[in-house]
Amino acid sequence: MNEDRPETPERLRSVDVFRGLTIVLMVLVNNPGDLRTTYWPLKHAEWHGWTPTDLVFPFFLFIVGVAIVLALKRRIDGGAARRPLVFKIVKRSAILFGLGLFLNGYPFGLFGPRGFLEVLETWRVPGVLQRIAVCYLVVSLLVLFCRVRTLRLLTMVFLISYWALMTLVPVPGLGPPDLDDTAGHLAGWLDRALLGEHVWRYAEVYDPEGILSTIPALATTLFGVFAGLLLVTACDPVKRVARLFVHGFWLVSVGFAWGWFFPINKPIWTSSYAVFTAGLAYVCLAVCYWYADIRGERRISQVLVICGANAIALYVGSSIVARTLALLRVGEGSLKRLIFEQFFSSWLPPHAASLAYAMAFVFGWYLVLAWMYRRRVFVKI
Repeated sequence: MNEDRPETPERLRSVDVFRGLTIVLMVLVNNPGDLRTTYWPLKHAEWHGWTPTDLVFPFFLFIVGVAIVLALKRRIDGGAARRPLVFKIVKRSAILFGLGLFLNGYPFGLFGPRGFLEVLETWRVPGVLQRIAVCYLVVSLLVLFCRVRTLRLLTMVFLISYWALMTLVPVPGLGPPDLDDTAGHLAGWLDRALLGEHVWRYAEVYDPEGILSTIPALATTLFGVFAGLLLVTACDPVKRVARLFVHGFWLVSVGFAWGWFFPINKPIWTSSYAVFTAGLAYVCLAVCYWYADIRGERRISQVLVICGANAIALYVGSSIVARTLALLRVGEGSLKRLIFEQFFSSWLPPHAASLAYAMAFVFGWYLVLAWMYRRRVFVKI
């Protein structure tokens, strides 16, 4: 990468395709008709190990890193001052974090089984958008002020230091770390100590987007930065694809081997998980780049571009609608349960019905996003 001169980035359709694919999968796996009858690839691994669903969030952080390079390089090459860029980065991060807090508290006790005071007492602080906000903030500032060599060094420091903290440092009150125990690690102890009741209530003893596990998530985002630098390097497009594949296979191999000693684990975002998923993201980006930018295929990719162009609107809007459908009471169940039973589980096998509901939910949002895209309505932060 160093021997080639940098190139001013142009609009890459593959980045929009990758983002669209990731956000569609995120909405799909978050909205099954019935979680108890969901096909295993659409579920997270219970602890160690991984499923296709466990690739979605790191893929999104990875493409955030790619987008950081494309956006900042274009502005820096255009002579933009760094100070206004810092202000925009901080502002965008704050809005993203605030949106995440909003989703965690919605519907604020206005309807549903919990009142506002109860919601306030256990209002979850971490979350998906919050982690994206923190990673975007830190990595953007690093890209703005650090050399590529420094970024590589920091990536290694993040990964190795997290491994050391999680495997070598005793857990206060518990003793030596035990990664086979969901509560027996430093990340969980820190979440409980600093966040208390404000963690993910389904886990209780840790938060999957917690404080300490944000360190390797920063590395995930930085891997996206390095992929973005490959995309803006002036060379033959086929050579770019080859480089992406080589980097991807190398990272997959390293992450898999590291997993023998530091298990691949999404809930605590282990370093092996960060490296392994980054490698798969490289490979996926290489395929998207070859398909969308080199071959120029637009029929299937346009669907993903439409979704990727309004990724935040899709994530926030779908989250609000899904929560509302689950909380609104109709008879003895929720509105979601009524829709699921009347239109899906009444004639489909259980697992197929759950998947069909999720696909219908995604398709409904696609129609909304297609309408927005045709009218050039884009929700941006």
